[in-house]
Formats: sequence, structure tokens, C-alpha cells
Amino acid sequence: MGFKIEKLEGSMAKLIIDVSAEEFEAACEKAYQRNKKRISVPGFRAGKVPRKVVEKMYGKEVFYEDAANIIIPDAYEKAYDEAIKEIEIASAPKIDVVDMEAGKPFVFSAEVALKPEIKLGKYKGVEVEKIETEVTEDEISEAIEKERQNAARIVAVDRAVKQGDTVTIDFEGFVDGVAFEGGKGENYNLEIGSHSFIDTFEDQIVGKNKDDEFDVNVTFPENYQAAELAGKPAVFKVKIHEIKEKQLAELDDDFASDVSSYDTFAEYKESVKKNLSDKKADGAKKQKEDAAVNAIIEDSEIDIPEMMLKTTQREMLDEFAQRLKYQGMNIDQYFKYTGMNAETMMDQIKPQAEQKIKTQLVLEAVAKAEKIEATESDVEAEINKIAEEYHMEKDKIKETFVGEREDLFKKDIVMQKALDFIRDNAKEKAAKAKKAAKEEAADGEAKPKKAAKEATDGEAKPKKAAKEAEDGEAKPKKAAKEETADGEAKPKKTRAKKAEEKTEE
Repeated sequence: MGFKIEKLEGSMAKLIIDVSAEEFEAACEKAYQRNKKRISVPGFRAGKVPRKVVEKMYGKEVFYEDAANIIIPDAYEKAYDEAIKEIEIASAPKIDVVDMEAGKPFVFSAEVALKPEIKLGKYKGVEVEKIETEVTEDEISEAIEKERQNAARIVAVDRAVKQGDTVTIDFEGFVDGVAFEGGKGENYNLEIGSHSFIDTFEDQIVGKNKDDEFDVNVTFPENYQAAELAGKPAVFKVKIHEIKEKQLAELDDDFASDVSSYDTFAEYKESVKKNLSDKKADGAKKQKEDAAVNAIIEDSEIDIPEMMLKTTQREMLDEFAQRLKYQGMNIDQYFKYTGMNAETMMDQIKPQAEQKIKTQLVLEAVAKAEKIEATESDVEAEINKIAEEYHMEKDKIKETFVGEREDLFKKDIVMQKALDFIRDNAKEKAAKAKKAAKEEAADGEAKPKKAAKEATDGEAKPKKAAKEAEDGEAKPKKAAKEETADGEAKPKKTRAKKAEEKTEE
């Protein structure tokens, strides 16, 4: 096998890869062996039709496509291993067959994006807003109250339902007098005030008693996930089996010892304050890093090849699908629930993919400008950190996290050191938001924060309703192969060269 590199415009390159005629013939034979059991020709038993007979009937090209699919992945991988000694490949390849004929070398091309050169702007002393890290008494009280609610005892009571109670109910929904699929539940535990059921469903249970049977009248939202129910009025027949309330503990020493390792409430409260302070400090550090990196990106010239961007989008989508899998949902279920598809989600995550690439390129450029390297002591320190965090033996870490991935492991360290350099050299200035906050307070208005986006912050958070919808339930809740010869062949994951930036963690 041989190959050559052709540099193209716009940070692109093409690998022209040729495979010997002998290897191509071997691939054709392998394709024949894989398919012969499915070939039927009069006069021959199934699976016993000679290759020459098949080629005479259908032409010699009958096995070419399968042969190409056999050859290309390994041939590209070998060419990739050699090519990266000269160029930095930053995308999956776009494959095109150049020459495919019996008795001749098989030739194909792989067009790839190269890591672009950037014109680095100012990176020392960039200005960022100072983030307030002081912990208030209200925040401490809120955290303690949350723990108090979590530790509450749930006990059955003999009285009418109140807000905050949990009721065990049977229910069945009807639209125009007809029961609808998924609208029935038995012994269902519903917290009144959780707003997990649509419209005023929960409000209409307040004041009812155990063993009461009654109707609840609601209207499904216009954007309800089950289109046949959207916007329609419905009647739910409900029966209450049990009413339970939360019994909250007194905020005293006994409470502290129950929910923590501290003997007194004062010690527990101080620990809550410290935890909140640590979280705020970590959050402020992350915000400072992000702001500083964004300032550098804004002041730099970065031209990202489209293929590089597409590859990163696809990787992010694959990672999101994997996170969904860990949560018990596959990507097709998620698409069905949200009404999205792979294409629309790729478009949605495009800005985050672009930001991810620019961040990596900036960190690499800063590391190069400052001659930042990963020393042996840096590697040892990182191994010690992982060992402590995951309670693992150092030798196991070296085998698992370093080993053949030593270059990526060191690159990750370099990226973090570059990020530390940027953050430590950034200049903090007083936030400009204070005046606006006072004006808002005077007007009696508080602007809502923007909704956080899924799949871009590294979290997959499908609603519980998504899983229920897939189980055939429409409870009254609020809606919310490698291609080769004719497409793209992704390099193996070990070749992806994608050290994950710690700025995303």
C-alpha cells in the first residue's frame, strides 16, 4: 500500500491511497465468500455457485463495492498513521473511489480537514468581571431547608388533602367520553403542588378525603406530546386511597447528627456554609476561565473547516446518545419525545461544537506561545490526583489512563496548564450588573434567566414524561458503519486525537 498527500485550500488535504491488485483480488474473494450462501443460480445448490459463474452472469463488478468496503477502513487507518507524522488531521474523511478494476491497484481518496492555524490575539491580562463568592444567610437557610425536606418523614394522616401532601390515587382519563390510551393509573403517588400533572389537576384534589371518588376536569396543553390529545378538554375519574404528609424535624442538634457527621447544629451550619463557599469559589473559577478564554477567542482570528466542525458535532451527538443510554433511554426514544431528529440536533449543537473547537485551538496556541509542556512531575501529580479521586492504585491508572494514550494524557495536562495560565493572568474588574440590579429592584421586576440547554452542557436530562410516553402511557403531565465507498469512514476512536478540554467539565 502507498499514499501521497495533496494540500488543498482552506485547511484541507487529500490522501490518495493505493492498494495492490493482489490485495484487491483477495478482497473480492472475501466478498464472494461472504455472499455466496445468498446467491441462487439454477443448476447449482445454494452456496455452491462458483465465483466465475456469478461474475459471468452479473459482471466482474458484482463484488467490487463489498471489496471496497473491506479494504478501505484498514487501508485508511494505515495511511492515517503515516500521514499524521506530516499533517494534523482534524476530521473524519470523505471517501471517494478513484480507480477500481480487476488486475489493477485499487485507488481511493480521503479528503480531510486539517487543524487550522489561528492568529492568536491578546491572551495575557484579559479583563473579566469579578464574580461574587460571598455566601449569604438566605443561601445557608435554603440549603438547610432542602436537607430538612429530604429528611422529612412521610406519614399517613386522616384529614382532607392539603398542598404539599402526597396522595395515592387511581385515575382514568376520558376525552369526549372515551378512555384514551395511557390515561389510566392505579396506586399512583402524586405530590400535590409538584405540578407534574396538567392544568389544575392537583388543585382539584385539595380538600378531598380518603376514599373520595370524584371527577377532575382539565384541558391538555396545546403543545402536549400526544398530538391526538393536545388542546382537548378531558375528565379524569379519581379515587383517593391514602393521604400522607411530610413531618419536618426541628432544626436542632438531633437533626444535625441525623443528616451529617456533626454533633451540634452550629457545627453542621458552619459545614453547610463552607460547602456553599467552596462551590461558589469553584463556580467563580470556572466562570473566570470561560470569560477569559472567550475574550481571547473574540480577539483571535480562527477559521474552522466545515468538515472539522461536522465531525465535532457528530462526536458530541454520539456522546449525548451514550449519556442517554446510561439513563435508560436511547436516542431514537429521545427524538420521538422531543420531535427532533439527528439533523435538527446537529444544527442545535453547532454553536457549542464551534465553541469547543475554538477553545481547544486557543489553549493549544497559548501553550505553544508560552512553551508550556507536561513534565514528568506533572504526569505524576495528575496520576496522584486521579488515584485519590477514584480510589485507584497508581499502577492501574498508568495502565488505564496513560499506557498507549500517554500523548493524549500529556496533552490534557498541557491544556489545563494553559487554562491555568490564562486564568491566573486575567484581570478582574467590578461587575457592571449592580446598577442594573438596583434599577430592576426599584421597578419591582426580576428578569427570568435563560433556560439551560441540554446536550451542550455535557448533561442528558430527559424528562420523566419521555420514558412514560415510550412505555405507552399518556399520564396527564405537562409536555415538555462506517460508510466507505460512497460516504465517510471515521478513523478509529484511538485515532480521533480529541483530548477533552477540562474547560467543559
